[in-house]
Amino acid sequence: MQLSEGKAKHMKALSNERGVIAAAAMDQRGSLQKSLAAARGVDVKEIGPEMMSEFKVAVSRVLTPHASAILLDPEFGLEAGKARSKNAGMLLAYELSGYDNTRSGRLPDLLPHVSVKRIVDWGADAVKILIYYTPFDDPSVNDIKHAFIERIGAECVTYEIPFFLEFVGYDPKGGDEKGLDYAKAKPEIVKKSMEEFSKPQYMVDVLKVEVPINAECVEGSSVYKGQKAYTREEALRHFREAAAVAGKPFIYLSAGVSNAQFVESLHMAGEAGTNYSGVLCGRATWKEGIPVYAKHGIKALEDWLQKEGVKNINAVNEAIRPAKAWYDR
Repeated sequence: MQLSEGKAKHMKALSNERGVIAAAAMDQRGSLQKSLAAARGVDVKEIGPEMMSEFKVAVSRVLTPHASAILLDPEFGLEAGKARSKNAGMLLAYELSGYDNTRSGRLPDLLPHVSVKRIVDWGADAVKILIYYTPFDDPSVNDIKHAFIERIGAECVTYEIPFFLEFVGYDPKGGDEKGLDYAKAKPEIVKKSMEEFSKPQYMVDVLKVEVPINAECVEGSSVYKGQKAYTREEALRHFREAAAVAGKPFIYLSAGVSNAQFVESLHMAGEAGTNYSGVLCGRATWKEGIPVYAKHGIKALEDWLQKEGVKNINAVNEAIRPAKAWYDR
């Protein structure tokens, strides 16, 4: 993997001594506000920026001693960036939370007050963009998304900062992404998306990808729910086939699943011999702390994070032992 001197320096700041990215994610905005409001039994408008920042600062302070980096957002997360451990690099999100629901296609947009230059000035080591993407949506929709990513890639090259692209699949027909039918379609969606964004015109440095299967639908998995989409051997094959098309280093995202499900997925990635380069793990580590904070306050959250949050992140760190250095690709 060839990088400019500036990008390489930032990548080193984001990875551990093995060249593996063992990062925490705390850039949730809309989903975190909704979850906090639901746990408190209040309207989402009552969850203000102070609460959002306080939650993020606690997660950053407690978990980053056990992480190589943390992903935050410029809206509520800049104080959390200052609270991170000295060993941890920082990624900042560039996109607006959610997507344009006034049109079909889940089109993305950028935070209007943010630029790559500003992300660099805030001390970040990488720019992260999330898009909702499926190769099976209307080509005119995907063409807009392709141009969107090309622009950001060029901006990151200008400022010599790594570009982490996260893509999350969906059913363009509106089906349930947690259901059995989507589980069967997911391997192809993930694989084709990884293949697309490995192309050089996007200038992506690291692909932040979903695991290509739903572990709850893998027969015999530790989190199997009884509806089979694949045998374990089929699931391992899906991991290998997705990895084979990646032309860039890639890391797995937790996508809001439980810690147990994410760890099981990582065990399968290791068993498959997948050459992934780490994780960006968010809600799987800290989401059970949401009701603790909502009902009992910041001290209770910090206590929970010190015990359960650290246990969760250590389980992930143990599971990514088979991960390969990003610079070996």
